[in-house]
Amino acid sequence: MSVLVVGSIAYDTVETPYGSVKDSLGGSALYFSAAASFFDAVNVVGVVGSDFDASKISFLKKRGVNFDGLYVESGDTFRWGGRYHRDLNQRDTLFTYLNVFENFQPKIPAQYREADYVFLANIDPTLQLQVLDQIKNPKLVVLDTMNFWISGKREMLEKVIHHCDILILNDQEARELSDEPNLIRAIKKIANEGAKPKILIVKKGEHGAVLYQKNQFFFVPAYPLDRVIDPTGAGDSFAGGFLGYIAREQNLQAKTLKRALVYGSAIASFNVQDFSFNHLISLKFSELEERFREFKKLTMF
Repeated sequence: MSVLVVGSIAYDTVETPYGSVKDSLGGSALYFSAAASFFDAVNVVGVVGSDFDASKISFLKKRGVNFDGLYVESGDTFRWGGRYHRDLNQRDTLFTYLNVFENFQPKIPAQYREADYVFLANIDPTLQLQVLDQIKNPKLVVLDTMNFWISGKREMLEKVIHHCDILILNDQEARELSDEPNLIRAIKKIANEGAKPKILIVKKGEHGAVLYQKNQFFFVPAYPLDRVIDPTGAGDSFAGGFLGYIAREQNLQAKTLKRALVYGSAIASFNVQDFSFNHLISLKFSELEERFREFKKLTMF
């Protein structure tokens, strides 16, 4: 089974207390693909400018990531710049240049339209709906979003939410979407309103992640790292590990969802140990399996 991801492809300029990089490879579609490709084939839909260096994504192609849906437009590739504080949960956006991404209209290639597993990365909800209109009977749709769309395009976002099976948010976004200050109440309110989403995942940064399904909670801690270099892309690599594992297993049993959450957390923990994709490029599946086992030790009693 293959996974379809629609999202951004970017050049990032990042500053953290541990260093900085300029015009490093980034974007939600690529971070997701780098993680999901450990488990299954991935099809990407996105847009880049004529300045994009395609050799930078060769490591993804070697892992079975298909870029037939990568469109090259005249102009510059999307660029984002950010500076993280000593508390890496806090960051300042220094600049955002949408460039060719500003007029992005996702066109799903014919060979992608029967995808069983779809990840709608954090883009305009209007575009996410356009994607769903082009997909034929997916088994599972996973949606990511952010507070910008919750406050700015709430009505459209709610339409997308009712078409997805799994919604991924961070804790602040869950509180804003539900208008509930208590996180547990916020999770229950979002998950129990309407027929969908069936499953809710709330990311809590350095405090792990929560999965909620059928009135049941499952908590996974963050892997204890004594040094985090760059948190950029952690959420998308988490989502890639999560959905990639589900696509490999081809079921939504409770056991599969729990293991998927741990695999997502494990890959995200590798991602933050270096800038951009530096760690994920060299990461071996055996290392990922070992960290999965370490997660099990952390929570067993």
